[in-house]
Amino acid sequence: MTAVDDQKPTGGETAPVDRTPVDPTPNPHATAEQVQAAYEDTKLAQVLYHDWEAETYDEKWSISFDQRIIDFARGRFDKIVPDAPVPYERAMELGSGTGFFLLNLMQSGVAKKGSVTDLSPGMVKVALRNAENLGLDVDGRVADAESIPYEDDTFDLVVGHAVLHHIPDVEQSLREVLRVLKPGGRFVFAGEPSTYGDFYARWMSRATWWATTTVTKLGPLKQWRRPQAELDESSRAAALEAVVDIHTFSPDDLERLAVAAGAAEVETTAEELAAAMLGWPVRTFEAAVPREKLGWGWAGFAFGGWKRMTWLDENVLRKIVPPQFFYNVLITGVKPEK
Repeated sequence: MTAVDDQKPTGGETAPVDRTPVDPTPNPHATAEQVQAAYEDTKLAQVLYHDWEAETYDEKWSISFDQRIIDFARGRFDKIVPDAPVPYERAMELGSGTGFFLLNLMQSGVAKKGSVTDLSPGMVKVALRNAENLGLDVDGRVADAESIPYEDDTFDLVVGHAVLHHIPDVEQSLREVLRVLKPGGRFVFAGEPSTYGDFYARWMSRATWWATTTVTKLGPLKQWRRPQAELDESSRAAALEAVVDIHTFSPDDLERLAVAAGAAEVETTAEELAAAMLGWPVRTFEAAVPREKLGWGWAGFAFGGWKRMTWLDENVLRKIVPPQFFYNVLITGVKPEK
């Protein structure tokens, strides 16, 4: 069962912020003028970029809801909370996108009932559609993470994946997360870019894009070149992506923010070094060439390579490399009992 709930928020006294409802109308395409305006308005950039990407986001990022990705999502959760008392009765995903993290966690048995929230109406629409197709009990709201439109003490669990780095005021957002959690409730955020990781990932992605789009101008390799209009649209999307990615973190950064927001039992960890150095060039190459050129053989190479690099990260590099050099930061904390 799925349902969009546009009820005006009724939050508690702990978050005296503007709770004006977000425009629920998706905007599937952004013009050059809108992109330019978004450079001056972070939240406009968030809506434009994620509405633009919503219908193709799962394909772009190889998101699915099969056992492979169920195991991936659950692995991130178990890595930071290995002994969680699952299933939680009700969970919310902050900045859900198309529902990748929450819906796969629900399929793995982490939660019985879910709520998806995102600043992008387009993403909420797709997440609810995905939930309905999976037969999951999920509702959704268009929501600003700094003013979450649910009442105090609503959820047993709040999760998010690659969302905090999009939020202007991360500490305020974490205060809101704690407000909507029940006393003793837990939050889990994964996939946040580290400062060092973001630096090397962006440079590898830029180099891969340049090399691929340059080489595919030549002779027989032109069949591997996407139409110029598609490449131009990807470049405009990338320009917006650079605007919406507004923070990077170290594990210590995130821990300080969570403690300042009022969380207890805060813990952080990090993952993906070799895996990120393979993954980002692979994803950029996939975005630069026609989809039909890549078959199951490529998919097997990409996923198999990521698994091998992950093994290297966990069994070798983690023992010798400081955590701030890994790409992804994970954090969990608990709302103190009253």
